[in-house]
Amino acid sequence: MTEEMRTSTRDLGRLRDRMASWLAGRTGGPVDVSELSRPAANGMSSETVFFTASWPGRRRARCVARLAPAAEAVPVFPRYDLGAQFEVMRLARDRAGIPAPRALWFEPDPAPLGTPFFVMEREDGDVPPDVMPYTFEGWLLDAPPGRRRVLQDATVRLLAALHDAPFTREDLSVLSPTGARPSRADERPSYGEERALGGGLRAHVDAQRAYYAWAHGDHPIPLLERAFGWLEAHWPDDPGPDVLTWGDARIGNVMYRDFRPVAVLDWEMAAVGPRELDLAWMIFLHRFFQDLTEAIGLPGLPDFMRGDDVCRTYQALTGHTPANMDFHLTYAALRHGVIMARVWRRRVHFGEQPMPDDPDDLVMHRGTLERMLEA
Repeated sequence: MTEEMRTSTRDLGRLRDRMASWLAGRTGGPVDVSELSRPAANGMSSETVFFTASWPGRRRARCVARLAPAAEAVPVFPRYDLGAQFEVMRLARDRAGIPAPRALWFEPDPAPLGTPFFVMEREDGDVPPDVMPYTFEGWLLDAPPGRRRVLQDATVRLLAALHDAPFTREDLSVLSPTGARPSRADERPSYGEERALGGGLRAHVDAQRAYYAWAHGDHPIPLLERAFGWLEAHWPDDPGPDVLTWGDARIGNVMYRDFRPVAVLDWEMAAVGPRELDLAWMIFLHRFFQDLTEAIGLPGLPDFMRGDDVCRTYQALTGHTPANMDFHLTYAALRHGVIMARVWRRRVHFGEQPMPDDPDDLVMHRGTLERMLEA
């Protein structure tokens, strides 16, 4: 992958004028809005813009807006429930003590900016980068092993706090088990009913199948279809209880200061399901970057985010013994494969890279997933 990835087709100058007009309506007076900018590593799904704003009674607010992508930007996901993201961030902060950014406003009406969006406070900190991967270079790679362990344990502690938080049925009515609100309230069991049934994992996998069909149905990827079959053949006898999961639980979605989390970002994949969904995603995403690093002959961080260490820490914090981890790690690899193959197709659309001759090569970690399926 090259370093530059096109993620937006929107003009920032025009967007700034529309944002100022919308904020004036929200704050009840004139608003001064800075030039908008995008982060150096803008997300691959929702669009993120930075700005500062001042209005009577608030001298300077440092803000981040998250917008659903424009249709012509070839979105990664079929729908973006920004209202659910907004509410989950608020709940994670208020009920679980997670340092999610403070959620300021949600605008469901697409008219002001051309799409629904929400605004949150901006935090400062260090984020382990995806490009170039933190296993290649940078502050985390250069840190002493003891400081990396502080970061690892503090990040696992986030999952423990989120999963153990006393969310109510009403709290999580914003979410279906798949992390996307159904169009009618009676289409799926409620959160409380799903929790009692332990059905979050089945709903989650069914949603991933539907997502795969949307993203790749016209051009199937045999390796991913094999992986879906593997899941059915190795389905856990007891998937375990359902909790609120972060969804995109990885260190690249956390800001750190002094190796401790100060902001937990990107909640668009939040869902109801087993705890192991988050644990396996966190472990696998590091493995993905570590495998890339070793493939070019660099050492990376082989002693960081090891599965046994992560699970041992999590068990000590929660009393829950992670189960079915081989299943969940393979599922994490499958989920990542579906997403990254969609990202590749978008890059092909924008002329940033060619389409491979073998569709299985759309899966960047093809070798890793093949070995998982053969084990």
